[in-house]
Amino acid sequence: MFHVSARPAAHPPGRRRALVLGAAAALAVGLAVPLGSSAAAADDAPGAGLVGSDLYVNPWSTTLEASQSLSGQARDDAQLLGSIASATWFTSGTPDEVRAEVDAVVTAAAAQGAMPVLVAYNVPFRDCAQYSAGGALDTAAYQAWIDGFAAGIGDRPATVILEPDGLGIIPHYVTLDGVAEWCQPAEVPAETAAAERFAQLNHAVDALGALPAASVYLDGTGSSWLNVGEISDRLLKGGVERADGFFLNASNYQFTSNSTSFGTWVSQCIAYVTQVNPGDFGSCGNQYWNGGPATNWNGVAMSQYGQWSADAADPALNTKGVDSRYALILGDVEATTRFVIDTSRNGLGPWNHEGAYWDTHEDWCNPPDRGLGLRPDTTTDVPLVDAYLWIKVPGESDGKCYRGTAGPLDPERGMEDPAAGQWFVEQARELVALADPAIAPLDCHVEWTLDAGTGGYSATVRLSGAVADRYSLAFAVRDGQTVAKATRAAIAQDGGIVTVTGTTKKTGNAPDTVIHAKGEPGTPWQFLLDGRACTS
Repeated sequence: MFHVSARPAAHPPGRRRALVLGAAAALAVGLAVPLGSSAAAADDAPGAGLVGSDLYVNPWSTTLEASQSLSGQARDDAQLLGSIASATWFTSGTPDEVRAEVDAVVTAAAAQGAMPVLVAYNVPFRDCAQYSAGGALDTAAYQAWIDGFAAGIGDRPATVILEPDGLGIIPHYVTLDGVAEWCQPAEVPAETAAAERFAQLNHAVDALGALPAASVYLDGTGSSWLNVGEISDRLLKGGVERADGFFLNASNYQFTSNSTSFGTWVSQCIAYVTQVNPGDFGSCGNQYWNGGPATNWNGVAMSQYGQWSADAADPALNTKGVDSRYALILGDVEATTRFVIDTSRNGLGPWNHEGAYWDTHEDWCNPPDRGLGLRPDTTTDVPLVDAYLWIKVPGESDGKCYRGTAGPLDPERGMEDPAAGQWFVEQARELVALADPAIAPLDCHVEWTLDAGTGGYSATVRLSGAVADRYSLAFAVRDGQTVAKATRAAIAQDGGIVTVTGTTKKTGNAPDTVIHAKGEPGTPWQFLLDGRACTS
């Protein structure tokens, strides 16, 4: 574990591990659901590409895949979560395999004019061989994998979240204040491990940064983890000056306001140590001691269990001391390094374990009673914040959490948690029920009854819920499927996207339409009725 001191060189009280392990290759082209960001024009904005874009919703996502084996409320929850833009994770494979998988997602998103968010998560010795262990075998293998990843994007728009934990957990790393960190695997040479990690990330930044329409963000850890100066140093070593910025709170639960303050301080620290006083990371104010000119240099360690602000009455939540330190040391120099924040599960902030399990509470691992946070948004209007994203796929487990016990049960939940990346029904229900801001259930339903035949199939479709007299029903089909006709409805197909337009005025229990198609029989995982997602 890390140790905390009361002064600016402090380290966080604990670390969080990575989570999602499911490889996320798209199986066919998809359609964008208008539930994420607004589509404001932002050609001249910093971080142009991501800023102001419509985020891509993958109709073959791991969330919607999970929904296919569920029923009742659990299925409704998964389909609701699958209607909102989440990142697509790529965690393994050969260079050719990842190229093809990335290409499938980016091609689908480009066909919809939407921005895909892609997570590259395959750095050697990923997560220091913990719950999300894995990664490429060595630097050469990783560089080849990244080159394949970049080739899959090509000249199309894409946003890449580069290696969660990649700068937070580095094998055999020694911090700025001389502390040897806990990740010391015998399999990795101690004298070269850290340099290799930075070489890997710098190659990725350059390979992805060379693409004409791609944006790349490096791991900036989070407000309850590394201190500002420490992560600023690592970001600079990782190539952040050649990237579009950094990301915060990936797979974690810290308040958005705290991430915003922390990210702003990191950006200000980077400006200070590169433009004002090179290398003086020790002067960068941080969250582990918040004194400054505005507080007459009185300060305390900041608490993660409340929302930080410059006017907070609680000294442990007040940012004005640190804010005033940066105003003092920066002068006229402006911070320009931008960042994005993962808001997928932070609506209620972190779990206050109140001393349970002593130092083995694992508050990053499937904490109870958490809620969805802000919906993904690329028009934040917050200085330096390019977007709020759902980097972690909400509803997928962080791992089997034992909290210092022998397991196999999670003592806080009284059950065995699913493995990292697997669907967690109970947690998905909590995230939806406790979302802040609240989230409305899907208000329409599509009943799709499949009848397979020789060389094709038919599907009887019934619509219910909030359905207008005339409807437009859109869905994605697998490669090779061609929808030929539909009763009482018009059919249009553009690649893998089918749109059925008809009227709901029918007699008795007659279906709204019967669709006839050629190709392998199948049921779409997501339906859009007049532009909004439905359960099915």
